Amino acid sequence: MPKLTSDAEGVHVIAPTPFDEKGALDLASTARMVDRYLEAGATGLTILGIMGEAPKLTGAEARLFVKEVLARVNSRIVVTVGVSAAGFAAMSDLTKAVMDMGASGVMIAPVTGLRTDDQIVGYFADAVDAVGADVPWVLQDYPQTTNVVMSPKVIARIIAANPSCVMLKHEDWPGLDKITAVRRMEAAGELRRVSILVGNGGMFLPYEMERGADGAMTGYAYPEMLVGVVKLSRAGKRGEAHDLFDRHLPLVRYETQPGLGLGVRKYVLKKRGIIAHDTMRKPAPKLSPQTIAEVDWLMARIEKPAGHKERRDIAA
Repeated sequence: MPKLTSDAEGVHVIAPTPFDEKGALDLASTARMVDRYLEAGATGLTILGIMGEAPKLTGAEARLFVKEVLARVNSRIVVTVGVSAAGFAAMSDLTKAVMDMGASGVMIAPVTGLRTDDQIVGYFADAVDAVGADVPWVLQDYPQTTNVVMSPKVIARIIAANPSCVMLKHEDWPGLDKITAVRRMEAAGELRRVSILVGNGGMFLPYEMERGADGAMTGYAYPEMLVGVVKLSRAGKRGEAHDLFDRHLPLVRYETQPGLGLGVRKYVLKKRGIIAHDTMRKPAPKLSPQTIAEVDWLMARIEKPAGHKERRDIAA
């Protein structure tokens, strides 16, 4: 499996964990999902993230899921595994297991409760001790979920102190100026360059690309849109990138709702034939008939005949 590096770019799809109608791992859907993401042009996959329901899996299930994804990918693209945990023992154990299986790297988010800059920097130093200084890792900056706010200077301190940190997953909101600040520090020689991939369902993707992001690490249910926007942005086709993005924005926004978003995403993936079931493990919200009707309408708008132009853009 290729290693995760600071040159990572493109779209690293955040993959959900498919379950069958009874809530067991659905490995047939897992294989089909991986194939569809590869067909869409994904340059990486990220599994066991916040949207992968990782805390609802047993340790054995998590390892089995990673094994199946890695086998299906078969070294064609990088696979990053989320290993964030309440304690370092669990983080260390999972990291060793997935890296031994052939994972490309891991992703680490700070635990809730860190308040000062020194606490945040110290936490990641301890996390690197836990996973091993030779393991490439992604610094996940997602304060909406972790309640840990990292300024550009703190991010720079973490990157400078840990050579194995090769990527910033940027999910702060608002956060466009944070991307600009990090890239300015790099341009000034104050910070080594790392890959920046962005999340939040791709809510601000074309703008983030214009600020210096290298691509996306998120899980919108039409990954071909993410691939298309990244390609068009990198080609300097700003208007076309925004046109493609704007067509999907209503569903992107709907899917980004806190709490409900994963249910919407799994429903869309099921309706598109990517996974067989939209089951989420409890506790989880259920989509109301009204919500399902709205999502169906949003999908119908996206999949009008104009979609042929989108597919041409992606193939270009």
